[in-house]
Amino acid sequence: MDLHVVVGVDGSEPSLRAADWAADEAVLRGVPLRVVYACRWDRYEGAALARDLGKPSAEVLPQDVVAGATRRVQARHPDLKVTGDVVFEEPEYTLVREGRNASVLVVGTRGRSGVAEALLGSVSLTVAAHADCPVIVLRGNHDTKAAHGTHGRVVMGVGEDPEEAAAVRRFAYEEARRRAVPLDAVRAWRCPAHETTDHPLLADAPARLHEEEAAKALTEALGDAPPDVEARPRTVEGPARRVLVNASEGADLLVVGAKRRTGHLGLQLGRVAHAALHHSACPVAVVPHPV
Repeated sequence: MDLHVVVGVDGSEPSLRAADWAADEAVLRGVPLRVVYACRWDRYEGAALARDLGKPSAEVLPQDVVAGATRRVQARHPDLKVTGDVVFEEPEYTLVREGRNASVLVVGTRGRSGVAEALLGSVSLTVAAHADCPVIVLRGNHDTKAAHGTHGRVVMGVGEDPEEAAAVRRFAYEEARRRAVPLDAVRAWRCPAHETTDHPLLADAPARLHEEEAAKALTEALGDAPPDVEARPRTVEGPARRVLVNASEGADLLVVGAKRRTGHLGLQLGRVAHAALHHSACPVAVVPHPV
């Protein structure tokens, strides 16, 4: 049986948009939605939810945050089963723990801080780096519809060792299948400068070889694509971080992998996933896989 979808909220506008997306995702998966507000204070100090509730910020309690988000998603999907909970604990710890019993965890770009939406909040970054389940982080200017996005395609980054990222591919296949949209599988490649030559007849030979190797690896990686998913291979020259951020333009979801090193306590995000979370033009799904 599929596990429920979990969304972290705090009453801010980004978190309420994350609740919208999470509700759509739960409907697509046919599972319940769990709304969680984790905090270390007794009252909410923000404007978005207070405005919706018609209360001063000082009178909004944590229970109001969960209740308001729950009413919002149930108005969006009346038949969706929704539960909510308030946990008086640091949000990072709570959400990572909630991810152990979730099929996917959804968070906004930032919470109550004054940081611009172009940057990623510490809670979202920590959760994406340590959760055991896939984490979807919604960028500030995204379309809040998971079920019927505006662009009609999912993008997946395929790294240097496609064999170790089977979990990433399975997640991307399922997301494309649920939305009935094509999956663009993108692999970046580069030709080292020391392999180039000034000879006019051989100038393109090294680059062509690297491109062909990338195309071959991509074809092999997509060998497990389900027949009902249109997987479109695409090789692009350039640094993987830049290639995937560019590919996120005009996409409904960007799927990247994150290696989980056993016993490693530091940030478990590679440079590509980190760049995607900070600069993607669409929501980013970070899918953990072991090394």
